[in-house]
Parts: sequence; structure tokens; C-alpha cells
Amino acid sequence: MLYWLLYPLRDHFFAFNVFRYITFRSAYAMVTALLICFVFGPFLIRRLRKLQIGQRIRSEVPESHQEKEGTPTMGGVLIIAATVVPTLLWANLANPYIQVAIVVTLWTGLIGFLDDYLRVVKKTEKGLVGRYKLLGQFVFGAALGVFLYMHPLVREGATESAVPFLKNYSIEWGLLYIPFVIFVIMGSSNAVNLTDGLDGLASGASAFSFFAFAALAYLSGHKTFAEYLHIPYMPGCGELTVYCLSIVGASLGFLWYNSHPAQIFMGDTGSLSLGGALGTVAVLLKKELLLVIIGGIFVAEALSVILQVGSYKLTGKRIFNMAPIHHHFELKGWREEKIVVRFWIIAALLALLSISTLKLQ
Repeated sequence: MLYWLLYPLRDHFFAFNVFRYITFRSAYAMVTALLICFVFGPFLIRRLRKLQIGQRIRSEVPESHQEKEGTPTMGGVLIIAATVVPTLLWANLANPYIQVAIVVTLWTGLIGFLDDYLRVVKKTEKGLVGRYKLLGQFVFGAALGVFLYMHPLVREGATESAVPFLKNYSIEWGLLYIPFVIFVIMGSSNAVNLTDGLDGLASGASAFSFFAFAALAYLSGHKTFAEYLHIPYMPGCGELTVYCLSIVGASLGFLWYNSHPAQIFMGDTGSLSLGGALGTVAVLLKKELLLVIIGGIFVAEALSVILQVGSYKLTGKRIFNMAPIHHHFELKGWREEKIVVRFWIIAALLALLSISTLKLQ
């Protein structure tokens, strides 16, 4: 919005020329997201407490979590607002990458909001029925896959995925591209949802992941850098830097209140929207396979659940003390804060590793 309003005035006021630079707008989008969280976070917490919208703790989680009963939840509303508003203010809204990114944030956020609302406000036992939640994710994934297949945002390689560490090599999916996109969206969305089990874990890990994607978006959308690094040049995708750093700011701003002991939880409203956004950005940048590295924490959390369930059904034995894997370490005696910080460190290392793949190929 500000790009449209102020950049055209550059001929009259030269200072407005800074709005042409993605780096400038991305930095201020991140700052705006932080300020939204700092200003409206306390109000939202007070409001949720007044309305008695508190977290219901499941009996099967570690006993130490029972004291969190009643902590305000549905804080994902703050994350969504602190992502969408800065993006609307600082990004070029005519850019199709930005349009898709805003839609996914609102769509997956709505699915999570319905789940939280039914579970916390309406007091239904399991919230939104699992199959309906998956259906909502499936519908968006299918819509995105069909859209990108019918109206590709790139001239070449519309249905390809770049392979990390290999120069000028990609996988051509063809007609399998649509189900592949569905898999990525559903997988990332649910993986982040499973990770959201400790104070600050999902929000902190998301900040590192989206920072890595911000760097990749900027480099892929900059012709000179793309040619130097021998990566596909994708005109227009640089605007995703604004969106990704908005999410980084929103995640860090939310973390201010979500760090241990948490004053508020993001709920499915936040975790599903963050996960859906993560998968969508990976798809738009053709970095779906690199997502396994960038989002390694989320992948490990999801795999731990899959392995635990599969092992128990096949052999009657459990691999971990409890899944997702962060609960396993809790039952091993690790303090919650130690688990979260160590997972953050791993997330930071994975983010750096993912960016380094640009020079290791």
C-alpha cells in the first residue's frame, strides 16, 4: 500500500525513492510486525483472560504441563495480524507472489481459528474434527497446485523442484506436481502444529526458517545475485522477502509473550497458519526439497510421531518415551527451557546450512 502511495511521488520527493528497494521495505515490515505485537499483545492477553479463553491441557502430556491450564490461547490471531498488516503496508500488492502468500495466511489461519474456537470457546472435546481440518488443508493445497500448474509464475520449470547441493539440477513432476504441492502444504502445516508443544518452540523455530526463506527469496529475485550463484532467476519473487520478514517479526514479537513461562499460546490459529505459509513459500520459490533442511525441526517432530505410531501398531512397542519428540526429552529429565533453546540452536544451524547450499552446489 505504501509502495503504491509513496513510490510514485519519488519525482517530487526524492526520499521516496527508497521504496523501490526490497531491503528497505522488508526491514520496516519486520519492525512494523514487532511493533504490532508489542502494542497489541498485552491488550489481547487481557481480553482473552477476560473472556476465559484458556488452553485446555490434555491428560496424556507430561505432568509439568498441567500448571499451564487456563493460559490464554488463540494468540495466533496476533501472529496473523502482525504478518498481514505489514505485508499490506510495505509489499507491492500487485505482485502475484504476495497475493498468494496473503491468501494462504488467512485461509490456514481460518482453519486453525475454527478448531480453537470449537475446542476452547464452544468446549467441544476435540475442536474441529480432524478430517475437516485435513480437508481444509487439502483444498488449499489442491487450489494452489492447480493455480501454479495452469498459471505458472515462472517462465521455465513451472512444475520443477530444485535439488539442494546439485547445480542446475531439478526434479520435473509433470502431472504429479499438484499432488506434490498438496503433500508439501499439508505436511508443513501439520508439522508446525505438532511442534507447538513447548513455550516458544514453534515461534522461535519459525523465525529462523522464515529468515532463511527471506534470504533465498531476495537472492532468487535479484538477477545479478541469481546469475552469480547459478540459481534460477525468478522475477518478482523478491517481494516474498517482505512477507517472510513480516513473519519473522511477528514470530519474534509473539515470542516476547510466548517464551517460558508463556503468557499466551498461539493455538492452532497460529501453528497452522505458520505451517501453511512455510510450505507455500517453499513451493513458490521451488525450494520444496530444501524445506526438509530449513524446517528440519518440524520434520523431526512430525517423523517422531509417524515412527511412534507405526512402531506401536506394528510391534506394540514405542520408540520414544512420548511423541512428538520434545516430550520424549521432557520425560528424559530435560527442563523445558533447555529443550527449546537447543532446538532453536539446531534451527539456526539448519537455516545457515540451507543458505550455504547456494555455494556448495
